[in-house]
Amino acid sequence: MANRWRGDVVVVVDGKRCVARLTLGALAELEEGLNEASLVGLVERFEASRFASRDVVALLGAGLRGGGCKFSDAQIAQANIEGGPMAAAKAAAELLARAFVVPE
Repeated sequence: MANRWRGDVVVVVDGKRCVARLTLGALAELEEGLNEASLVGLVERFEASRFASRDVVALLGAGLRGGGCKFSDAQIAQANIEGGPMAAAKAAAELLARAFVVPE
């Protein structure tokens, strides 16, 4: 079950319901994989709608691995994400936002 206060986002990949979560390890993986000095640059790109498909794949891949689903970025890039590219981008943005939101 997805827990939004833990940062969980549900993503349906190739018909399989998966929980994605940006753990500390997943965040470190993103910084390294996207050549960002910090995640602030990535957050700013999403806020300004200047993100690339590579960013979406990397976020979903790291988040899915953080949630326990073992997909490589290459598999995510080739997968059928329910809702298409827009749903994938929305899920990636939600993952990023939930990683830095403090529950009320």
